[in-house]
This record gives sequence, C-alpha cells and structure tokens, in this order.
Amino acid sequence: MRLNLDALRGARVTVMGLGLHGGGIASARFLARAGAQVTVTDLRGPEVLTPSLQALENLPIRFVLGKHEMDDFVHADFVVKNPAVKRDSPYLKAARHIETDISLFLKFTDAPLIAVTGSKGKSTTSSAIYHCLRKAGLPAFLGGNITVSPLEFLHDTTPDTPVVLELSSWQLGDLRGTGLLKPKVAVLTTIVPDHLNYYGSMESYVNDKREIYRGQNQDDWTVCNADQDWGRSFASETGARVLWYASRPFEGLLPDGARGGWLESDPSSHSASVLGFGNFDAERELLVPAKVRTPGMHQKKNLLAAAVALRAFGIEASVIADAMADFPGVPHRLEHIATIDDVQWYNDSAATVPDATIAALESFSQPVVLIAGGSDKNSDFEDLARHMTKAKRIILLKGSGTDRLRPLLDQHGIHTEDPCGSMHEAVLQAAETATAGDVVVLSPGCASFGLFLHEFDRGDQFRKEVMLLARERGC
Repeated sequence: MRLNLDALRGARVTVMGLGLHGGGIASARFLARAGAQVTVTDLRGPEVLTPSLQALENLPIRFVLGKHEMDDFVHADFVVKNPAVKRDSPYLKAARHIETDISLFLKFTDAPLIAVTGSKGKSTTSSAIYHCLRKAGLPAFLGGNITVSPLEFLHDTTPDTPVVLELSSWQLGDLRGTGLLKPKVAVLTTIVPDHLNYYGSMESYVNDKREIYRGQNQDDWTVCNADQDWGRSFASETGARVLWYASRPFEGLLPDGARGGWLESDPSSHSASVLGFGNFDAERELLVPAKVRTPGMHQKKNLLAAAVALRAFGIEASVIADAMADFPGVPHRLEHIATIDDVQWYNDSAATVPDATIAALESFSQPVVLIAGGSDKNSDFEDLARHMTKAKRIILLKGSGTDRLRPLLDQHGIHTEDPCGSMHEAVLQAAETATAGDVVVLSPGCASFGLFLHEFDRGDQFRKEVMLLARERGC
C-alpha cells in the first residue's frame, strides 16, 4: 500500500552525498518538492559537483559542500544515504533514521517489481527486460543502479506499471532489515569478485546480493544462474519458485523438471550460431534468436536471463524473441562507437572487474587492441593477464590497478609502454596500432577513479575522442 507523501511535509532531511549519478539529485528534488526541509551535504566541493548543483537550481535546498557538519545528522528526522557511503560512518551512526532513494521509492509505490542484481550483466539484463516490456505495450519504467533514480518516475507508477530495478550490492545492503523489497521476479546475474576493497570477502559481498529475494514468497519467482555454485546457493535459499538460465541444455546439469532457459548451437546453421530456448510450456520455446545486436556469448546469456524473467512475468515467448533480436544494448557495455578505416571501436568502460575484460576479449574473433587498466579494487589480475596474451596490443591507463597488473603482463611476455595519463593519449596510441579488420576495445578491468570521475565519465571521454578521430579521418 502506497504511503501518503504528505508525511514528508515539514520533515527535516539531510541528503548525504549529492554525487554525479542522479540518486542524490533525485532524492533532494523529490523531498524538496514534497515540502521537506532539505540539506544536501557532500565532501566534494562545488567545482566537482557543478552539474548536480545546476540540476537543483531554484529549489529551497541548503547546501553544505566540502565537509559534513554533525548537527545536520543529529537533528535531522532522517538521513538519505548515498549507496557508496560506508555504513559505519560516524555521521550515519549519529542519525535517528536512515533512508535511501530506493527505500523511499519502495515506501511510496505499489508498482509490480522485477529486480536485477549480480556482479556483471545486470545493466544489460535489466535494460533488455525493460525494452521488451515496452515492446509488449506495457507502460514500464527502469531505474536504480543504472543511473536513473526511481524517484524520478515515482508519481507515474501504478499497480499496472511494471518497474525494473537494477540494484547494486550496496543498494541491497542498505535495504536489509526494512522488509521493503518484495519483487515479483528477482534475477541474479553472474557473480564474480568485485568491490573487495569495500567488503573484504566474497561472502560479505554476496550476502548483500541475497537481499534481493529475502522478501519473496511462493507467489514470486527467483531466476538463478545454473552455471555457478552461487546460483545453486541462491536457489536453495529463496522462498520463491526457482527458474534457471544456463549456457547449455539442462540435461546432466540440473535435476529433471527444472524450468527456465538455456543456450544451444543451431544445428541448421553452418556458422557458430547460438539460440536461447525455454521450457515453460509443453514444447520448448524460442526466447533468444541466433542474430542479436549485442556481441559476445556473455551478452547472449544476459539476454537469456532477461527472457526467462520476462516469461515468468507473463510475456509471451514470441514477443520476447522479437524484442531480444532488436535490443540495441547499453551504453558503456560493449557499445559500438564507430567504424574508422575498417577498424571497429567499442566502449566497454563498465567493465570494472577482470572477468568483464576477459569476456570482452572473448567476444571478438578479430585482432583486438585493448585499452585497459585504472585504479585498484583489490582484484585478482592473474587470469586477466593470461587472457591478455590474445590481444594484438595492450594500451594501459594510469592507476594503482595498472601498477599491479604490469608485472603480471611482464611474466607472460607482454610488453607495454608507459601507462597513458589521458584518454586522448590512449586513443591516439590505439589508432596508430590498429589496422583494417581490427577491433579497438576500451575494457579496463579496473575502477576509473584518479583519471576520471567515474566509469561513465571514462566511457564518455573515450566516445568523444573516437568521434573526434572519426571526423579527422572523414569517417
């Protein structure tokens, strides 16, 4: 049952962390328009936060920038926490009550939810679900970790408007104990080590992911990855009905009677075409066609996870297959930028962990010039270094992660030049190396901080430099 927004009128609220991704902006705007007395505080100064500050112009908001003041937390009726703020912050410990933009949305909406989490693939999966819902004629919405706060469209939601929420581990951890998240369909994409500099262990990291199904019951569905032990663990714990998705048919992989979707080679094709099928009805159904617009087997598996979730939500298989065929992909996830002198340029800046860069390298049969490296998240680079031997050339960006990666590349006989201090320099080096038929991919395998504001800024700078190169060469 949706709460009445009048409950916010006159409330003293501190928004901790304005940020640049939209969550802090949306929270401050939503609360100010609801009549709350809003203070926004951020350790960064106005020179960094200018775009966010401009988005809040003409609203009655008090700003405290470059610092936090304890009184803003002690005397607030509640504090809205940015997901990246650590939960043991002394300022948060002083707060009477803590909310997030996600918890506020869940308190004030009665829309049916499809929630998606995981380490990699969650943006593609959630975006593909949203794409298909819209193709099916449903007035759906997409928000969460994908940089659109659901508070932006809260007022437009009804019991007949499905909402797809992409949720990070931090966002899920912030919901623990609230009892607010009860998705009709929960999807868990591939789990790999990530944010271990924040969590310290895989178990702690994955425990936050488990929040996605803790509020579900037998009226709901949990969609699990059959190729991972993590997926089997989630399936054993959820109180919802389980559906699976897998990179091969279920026989020998899952017990008889398992339902969901799988990938298999097309026996009628002479090429390496792969189809996605499901077993929801008596006969198997085509869910993902052989030809899709997003490269790589990992992307096809993400589409399959989306298709299984959509089928659980009640969308017909034929509608799903048509939507998967024309799904254009997501910015910063193997996003095709340009073709310059018969060289393909791809932006995979959202690849912030080694496994994502490995998947990018395996997505192409052509020679790959790889732009990688950046700041460290306590990742294990051993496997990535071995896979980098497949690349035609490695161009590195400066950062603490690069400093750890380079000795491993040396051990595998991979020569690298001094790391680049800008995206302009990296793109120029890639352009000098690549020849007709090659692929240039920005797929860092590291975080972006240091040279860039965040991974989206890194991808935007790459796109800008590639388009400048295209214009210079008349392409």
